[in-house]
Amino acid sequence: MSPLASDYSATVTRLIKRLCDVNAPVLGALAPIIGRSVAEGGVIHTFGSGHSDVIAREIVGRAGGLVCVSSVEDPTAGHAENIVGYGTRIAERHDNRYGLRTGETIIVISNSGKNCSPIEVALYAKQKGLTVAALTCLAMSREAKTVHPGARNLHLIADHVLDNCGVSGDATQDVGDGIRAGPTSTIAGALLLNLLFLEVVDWLKANGHTPPLLRSQNLPGAIEQNRALARRYAGRLSKPLA
Repeated sequence: MSPLASDYSATVTRLIKRLCDVNAPVLGALAPIIGRSVAEGGVIHTFGSGHSDVIAREIVGRAGGLVCVSSVEDPTAGHAENIVGYGTRIAERHDNRYGLRTGETIIVISNSGKNCSPIEVALYAKQKGLTVAALTCLAMSREAKTVHPGARNLHLIADHVLDNCGVSGDATQDVGDGIRAGPTSTIAGALLLNLLFLEVVDWLKANGHTPPLLRSQNLPGAIEQNRALARRYAGRLSKPLA
């Protein structure tokens, strides 16, 4: 590898260790909340605007993940994320189609924590009685001024905050002329969500519940098993299994 790529690899390796240590208490607090909801037939909701949608979709319909995950979809792919009121509308749309129910959890992902849509989705979900977990870069969210008229960034609204331990602007490697490359938010976000789900699986098993886990459709019998699991959540999943 080039020196730049090698340094980035080392940065990510250090980051993984740090975010595991920093987020362990939050993961431990969230697991029983989500676990109890899943045990009662509840759905986990996710939302990420713009590139954060990539992280949100990591756990939707994912082999090795929980089947009961539904994503709040943004048809504009983040282009309207700072139009005041737009986040509320897409949350309402999701609620009308799939249901946001008291006692469930929504994971709202925003690296900066400052944009309108993630904040409004979080606020709408809180009004509906959901637990709101934010996945954000606390270093950036604490210093970036929100554009939402409520004047609070995402981490100040959420009930629980997962910190991706990144840097402001996301990119970590100085390539000269004041330009940086090598973002870490996607790597960190995907890891944190999978760590969270493994904590939930562990909680479910420890409390006598069978985790509703999807298998890879490339394995024998997996498609039938996955469809049987999905039938429990008919009408509630944004990505229904074929």
